[in-house]
Amino acid sequence: MAEGDTLISVDYEIFGKVQGVFFRKYTQAEGKKLGLVGWVQNTDRGTVQGQLQGPTSKVRHMQEWLETRGSPKSHIDRANFSNEKVILKLDFPDFQILK
Repeated sequence: MAEGDTLISVDYEIFGKVQGVFFRKYTQAEGKKLGLVGWVQNTDRGTVQGQLQGPTSKVRHMQEWLETRGSPKSHIDRANFSNEKVILKLDFPDFQILK
């Protein structure tokens, strides 16, 4: 398998104006467009968090999108990515919005 095809899993948390601006809906749509699986949810801290899983190259694209684009009305201050690891299979059937 080429490096870009290795499956990885990454947790993320996005800070800024990311609630009440359809951030989760746009994140889900972008994830599905890229063929990624995982989840996204609002937190009680006013952030959005979740997990991405898929080929390395697609996950990198999604990380860049989360850091710089987001939904049209969002304002992203920073994005934290953690717990990155290589996985053998995807843990989720699709990209879901939780709570």
